Amino acid sequence: MTLEIQTPEAAQSTSTLPQLEQEQEFNWRHCWYPVAFVQDLPKNRPYSFCLYDEPFVFFTNQEGKLTCLTDRCPHRAAKLSDGQIIDGKIECLYHGWQFGSEGECLHIPQLPADAKIPVNSCVQSFTVSEHQGIVWVWPGEPQAANEEYIPTLAALDKPGFVHTDFMLDLPYDQTYFVENVMDPAHVSVSHHGTRGGGNRKNAKPLDMEVLESSKALIRGRWRQTEKPDDVWKHIDLFAPNLVLNTAEFKDRGWSFGLALYSIPLGKGRCRLLARGYRNFFTWTAKLKPRWLEHWNTNKILEQDLPIIVGQQAQIERLGESLKDLYLPLKTSDVFVIEYRKWLDKFGQSLPFYQGYSTSSHTGDKDGCNNQSALSDRFSRHTQICSSCNRAYQTTNRLKQVSVGVAIALFSLAIVTDSFEMQIAAVSASLGAVALAVIAQIVKTKFERSYKRH
Repeated sequence: MTLEIQTPEAAQSTSTLPQLEQEQEFNWRHCWYPVAFVQDLPKNRPYSFCLYDEPFVFFTNQEGKLTCLTDRCPHRAAKLSDGQIIDGKIECLYHGWQFGSEGECLHIPQLPADAKIPVNSCVQSFTVSEHQGIVWVWPGEPQAANEEYIPTLAALDKPGFVHTDFMLDLPYDQTYFVENVMDPAHVSVSHHGTRGGGNRKNAKPLDMEVLESSKALIRGRWRQTEKPDDVWKHIDLFAPNLVLNTAEFKDRGWSFGLALYSIPLGKGRCRLLARGYRNFFTWTAKLKPRWLEHWNTNKILEQDLPIIVGQQAQIERLGESLKDLYLPLKTSDVFVIEYRKWLDKFGQSLPFYQGYSTSSHTGDKDGCNNQSALSDRFSRHTQICSSCNRAYQTTNRLKQVSVGVAIALFSLAIVTDSFEMQIAAVSASLGAVALAVIAQIVKTKFERSYKRH
């Protein structure tokens, strides 16, 4: 499924989604879900994740192919992701049972040599695909999986485009994330003064049009009401997990896109895979390392974080429909309401959802109001981002070495009888202390979330 950048004049979809439209009801298992960027997956150990609270595990088999299994050993229900990979097989760390890429049990150490492996000792396997640098999983029947329906960004295959990737786990439901990124009106206020964010002066009425709404997608465009000659910006939802923001500036030949993939990890948890791409100022992409660019991206997402967590907690505490709670405006909330109504129509098959008039939510209503999760950038991003994790480990080692050097030099200054040596040792020790302080400041950037106050 190829997604083309929309021009301001375009009012119809340039891509087709026959798979979703052919089914009479929306089936969440008959969809591809983005799990992680290929560059962020570990090469030599299992990788665990959840989809609607169901546990899965990735590992690489002997042929180098990525495999997905249910993350549960059939022996005593231990997590396979806590195990290890041996010769292309995943081994449960509890009793050493080993499984192949199809989920078949290949070895049970405690079984007598002449005994057959039980037929019910296998683990369910799932279809995996690597596409444009993203790993996708199909949670339904393997025979129904069709890689043609994985969203493809046509711009990434064109010359002259660059892109940046970012991944973040969020402590709220996926539907609240989709609502947030289909709301252009909040950017001017919530992200005021942030690079790549907005400006409060631009918080004004918007012209918003829904161009198409179906089971497969919602397509819309918007611009400021007082600027009728402005370029239309497009927001398209490709159900159930891709929101694509695009804009074209024809007079300059510029094209911009922001693909926001999301996966519902579970109740009160989702993951964002963000991919921004453009064909202008491409030289700037080489100036910053990926981990440094992520500092600003984290800040933008964390500006919304406490707002959305609080929003979901309030809604679940009140237990009323959004139709009764929301006071939507036609000049700011059109896409948000269209999406929530889409959930009313097609969300009944989802394990949990929040539509406009209907919902299906279970669990602790205060479960999302977790203050520790709000401040923990390390768990939400650094641990799952290969670039930031490497930079964090390097910074941590630099801090430890600097502290050790500072102590050694200061000790030398104490024991030496040479005044010149004392001065040199103390000066060098202070330099090492300064380097350790800088390393600690940088290290904190990987650990703690941005706070407004």
